[in-house]
Amino acid sequence: MLIDTDVLAWFFRGRDSARAAVAGLAGVGLSAVSYMELVQGVRDKSELLGLRQAIGENGWRVIPISESVSHRAVLYVERHALPHGMRLADALIAATAVEAGQALMTANVRHYRFLPDIDLRLYRP
Repeated sequence: MLIDTDVLAWFFRGRDSARAAVAGLAGVGLSAVSYMELVQGVRDKSELLGLRQAIGENGWRVIPISESVSHRAVLYVERHALPHGMRLADALIAATAVEAGQALMTANVRHYRFLPDIDLRLYRP
């Protein structure tokens, strides 16, 4: 299961519903894009260290942006930027999930619902 940045942000802020949604999931991954978005939100080096430790302690995998992810994300942006407002980060996160063969847990279903090849799992905050 790939976890979207919004769910991860709530998880790291201590929201019980996010922790419960992620707890017990096997094979949790996050896109390198989500990781970078989380890093941009830390306030200092100790928070960055805490983020790294939490990812490691939970056994989560940060999935890099591969060539196939990049190609799929380009297609998503070409097809969906104008009609649906598809953004770069969302395209890369969605492409990572599809290329990894994983469902994407997100509260932002509207960012992805028009993609026919993605398996979405709704998180309700």
